Amino acid sequence: MFQRLQRLCLWGCVAVAFGLLPHSYAQTTFGSIVGTVTDPSGAALAGTPVVLTDLGTSEKRTQTTNSDGFYQFVNLTPGSYSVEVSKSGFKRILRSPVTVQTETTTRIDLSLQVGDVTQTIEVTAQTPLLQPETSSLGTVVDQRKTNELPLNGRNPLNLVALVPSVVPQGGSMSNPNGQNPFAWGNYQIGGGMANQSMVWLDGSPVNGSYINITALIPTQDSLQEFKVATNNLSPEYGRFAGGVVNFTTKSGTNELHGSAWEFLRNKELNANNFFNNLNGTPRPAFTQNQFGFNLGGPVYIPKLYDGRNKTFFFVDYEGFRLRQGQSSTQTVPTALERTGNLSQLAAAQGVQIYDPLSTCGTSPALPCAAGQATGSRAPFAGNIIPTNRLNPTALKYLSLYYPQPNAPGDAKGNGNWVGNGSGGGNNNETVVHIDQNVSDKQHITARYSYWGNINLPNDPFKNGICQDRCTETFNTNNFVLGDTYSFSPTTIMEIRLSYQRFSYDRTPETVGYDLTQLLWPASYNSQVVFRDVPAMVINGFDLANTFNSQGAGSIIIDRNDNYRAAGTLTKIHGNHTIKAGAEFLRMTHNYAQTNIPTGIFTFLPDLTAANAINTSGSGLGLATFLLGYPSSGNVISPALVAGQQLYPAVFLNDDWHASPKLTLNFGMRWE
Repeated sequence: MFQRLQRLCLWGCVAVAFGLLPHSYAQTTFGSIVGTVTDPSGAALAGTPVVLTDLGTSEKRTQTTNSDGFYQFVNLTPGSYSVEVSKSGFKRILRSPVTVQTETTTRIDLSLQVGDVTQTIEVTAQTPLLQPETSSLGTVVDQRKTNELPLNGRNPLNLVALVPSVVPQGGSMSNPNGQNPFAWGNYQIGGGMANQSMVWLDGSPVNGSYINITALIPTQDSLQEFKVATNNLSPEYGRFAGGVVNFTTKSGTNELHGSAWEFLRNKELNANNFFNNLNGTPRPAFTQNQFGFNLGGPVYIPKLYDGRNKTFFFVDYEGFRLRQGQSSTQTVPTALERTGNLSQLAAAQGVQIYDPLSTCGTSPALPCAAGQATGSRAPFAGNIIPTNRLNPTALKYLSLYYPQPNAPGDAKGNGNWVGNGSGGGNNNETVVHIDQNVSDKQHITARYSYWGNINLPNDPFKNGICQDRCTETFNTNNFVLGDTYSFSPTTIMEIRLSYQRFSYDRTPETVGYDLTQLLWPASYNSQVVFRDVPAMVINGFDLANTFNSQGAGSIIIDRNDNYRAAGTLTKIHGNHTIKAGAEFLRMTHNYAQTNIPTGIFTFLPDLTAANAINTSGSGLGLATFLLGYPSSGNVISPALVAGQQLYPAVFLNDDWHASPKLTLNFGMRWE
């Protein structure tokens, strides 16, 4: 007796110790049903068969109650079931439907009444509000909520915020279509830190190694349900320090179900704004289409294969198309200014431009005259730069990338070009789910998900040059294969393999550009790693105080690969449910980024100001540009990263159903 108490205390200490560990990540999508079978006096009915039926696929399982009248069904796919008990001398009892939810244990206690077994008592079951079988805290968001609640962009992650102790961060509540995904899934769960929560889809991790990105969001119509686990998770979970969002996709059933839909918005339904009408600018482009379909049921090919009760499929597709115009007001050089004649611009700005090659006092060849301050310069006559002084590369830039004015602008020449650009994006997501009941003992499931997104930048000049974020392409391929095998009604093994690749490319249309076409030296063209049009920033010329910094787009190449193998063995022994498991995860990350691939060059008024030392009050950035004298310039070498993480883990868990009113959870984990 004393030794037994010692062992109980030891297990209790282990459970408490692991309960104090940081919150961690789930790897199961199954639920379970437990309960006791008793007679009218409350006495346990040992050796009573309990039949569980999946109402969607008609798959049946049978358990026999132990000496305490206890029974348990584990590794159940979320869905609706019936529980049936028949015993000689008692009325048959049927409990239906019983809802099984992700990572949830549902208790169904059955009290038989004396009577003929041909008599049936039917009880309509409801999902209990409390989960007394586990100490873990979490909330299941069921299919009805995911289907009927309004969702911005049909993003199921928005519903995570419905769960107590969840605080959304960043762009986690945004429309995912046409957006950068690096803020998706950024929640604080159960008091954890942001960017520390994990998202699983059918037992497959969908987080990437780079800032824990959620690389795949399941479509709204493909979801069966999901659970947000917040605190006190079992030792089956590990690796991170936040909560768990565990999605489960739909499976096919014996009935064929499907739907198709579309949401449409376009500019024909919108009015033009006041300023566009004032400038005679037409309505900017706007077309948004969101559409999809899904279909699920048994695999049935007449005269060839009848997969009812055996083989099931579910497919889902969702697409999104957006073209959104944006009115743009810019300042561009006039035809006169492109010849070097800056007289009108200088007069409008109230400045004079000076020749930087005439700076006195900087060399013995250019001494300052008596009374002339060091650094003084001679003015360009009439604010006109001689043709032979114009830089050929600067003129090439103007001819290729800057349109002629199409509006009068203001008194200082600002805002002399107006137009409509168009950006947007394409989004496609596909889910294919196959289930196979190989036998009464074996069930195999396979699911493939693809997400592809293209973000198109606004290009008002329609010259292929982008500022900051250029064309972005995202792709995620996620595959999971699961095999559940029952050696006996009390011994069940599950093996789950998964693979995910996330790729991200930010590629300007001009990547690979031959810089010699802009009259740059061939030596420079051969030295840069990623060739692109260099960025030119001409100061003091437009409304934003920076003249259309063309060519500043960055380049990113990102590849994330996750390989995972996991297995569990569940043994029901008396009132104990013992579960042991192991997993191995390999994560690789290859990344390259350069924000200024071929340099950024700034042209300030200082080099055409009256004095090289005191540059205020004179000079023009455009004059400095036309002369080809950048005030500053820099090139940033690309960041190149190649990393790998290997993660092994094992765990042992024991759920002891000590009585119908008391369940103890024990466990340990090594990782």
